[in-house]
Amino acid sequence: MKQICNDYHITKINYIPEIYDYLFYKEYGIKLGKSVDFKENKFKNIDIHKENTIYRVIMENDIKRFISITESEEFDQDQKLKSDLYPYSDYGYTLLELCCYHGAVDCFKFLRTKFSSEITQKCLLFSFLGGNPEIMSECLKYQKPDEKCMEYAIISHNIDFVTFLMNEYNIEIDLFYCGYYYNLESFLVYFDQTNDFKKCFVYSARFDVSSLCIYFFSLGANINQCDQFGETALHLAAQNNNKELIEFLLSHGVNINEPDNEGITALHKAAWSYNKETVELLLSHGANINDKDDYGEHVLHIAVWKANAELIELLLSHGANINEGDFNGTTALHMAVDKNNKEITELLLSHGASINKKINLEKPLFIMQPKIILKKSLYFFFHMVQISIRKIKMEEQHYILSQIIKKKPNIFFHILQMSNQKMKMNKQLFIIAKIRSRLIIFAQYHFELYPVFFKL
Repeated sequence: MKQICNDYHITKINYIPEIYDYLFYKEYGIKLGKSVDFKENKFKNIDIHKENTIYRVIMENDIKRFISITESEEFDQDQKLKSDLYPYSDYGYTLLELCCYHGAVDCFKFLRTKFSSEITQKCLLFSFLGGNPEIMSECLKYQKPDEKCMEYAIISHNIDFVTFLMNEYNIEIDLFYCGYYYNLESFLVYFDQTNDFKKCFVYSARFDVSSLCIYFFSLGANINQCDQFGETALHLAAQNNNKELIEFLLSHGVNINEPDNEGITALHKAAWSYNKETVELLLSHGANINDKDDYGEHVLHIAVWKANAELIELLLSHGANINEGDFNGTTALHMAVDKNNKEITELLLSHGASINKKINLEKPLFIMQPKIILKKSLYFFFHMVQISIRKIKMEEQHYILSQIIKKKPNIFFHILQMSNQKMKMNKQLFIIAKIRSRLIIFAQYHFELYPVFFKL
């Protein structure tokens, strides 16, 4: 890492999780994020790898020190770790799971021999990250690989693991994860095995390599081909601010206003990516400036959420409706006030934003209090349910909300927007997975994932 920084003089990285931005800043004094404040360390258990801790010992697979620690009276074989340095877990990770994560085969064998530590599905998943064949082989005796294992194999960039799962367990290579984790080798293996140039065309746009996408198009792919999220290559090119690819796609007839499965257009994507030039390019080719996504949000809302005054000016100059509300009537001005942004509020007022607009909760602008909502509070969701259901016990609220979630997961977006605290699908809110009995939602603010869990 130090050599890369010194040789290439890194000063900025797109889409870096805040925890890694913080660690990089702590080591080199450089902020890679656009607007990150590290005055307060808000991360949990990030100093766990200090000298002589059991976690440092596992990371280094130091079996002598590991045995010594396990022989102390304070040692708890059932201890679990929750740390922001590892993938989020509601329950934490066992010592055996951490051994799998770090490929600590000697510590792994010791725990299995002396304590009969259980091999969990998470052990198998982490074995693909840790990369130790012995650990993986042992885990496969007790757990069966699934699609999540393929994701972790793709993350590892170990093509042997990827082809092993594909050939031995008939698990398909996931092209989304290939693009998300920039695993071009696995992507090309998929193409070699399937020759599915149509699917490869749209997913190749995630790599932000114009020539790759153009190549698959030349094989006969439909310019408006969609991926599993309803996104076209134009969506992804706009998200990556790839002007070359955008111009190529437009010149070959791509539908500039095609919405994805959430009603999001390429213009929405460009607005989320802060790029004025990409927005201008799309507008100049006929992008509809007032198109809304499925939650009633248009690009002006996004620009206000991003506090991007320059983009707001551009959108207003192209006819963006300044007083247009989302599905519950929230306008750009409501959002600016909710974010307590004086500059953006004054800018909107100077362009004629109405102060008399009301959201559907019938709360006029002047009584809105942006600080009353705790973004990460579970009880906030219960509070919003009580708008229509009063005097209900917490357990009953939990049950009712759970039933709503099962039938209509989008209720989260409706509830959140009722409080005027906006969250967005692209980069701001990802529904990652429904794992076993839990619906997991991650709200990502400035590329930082914050988990909210509901038992179903």
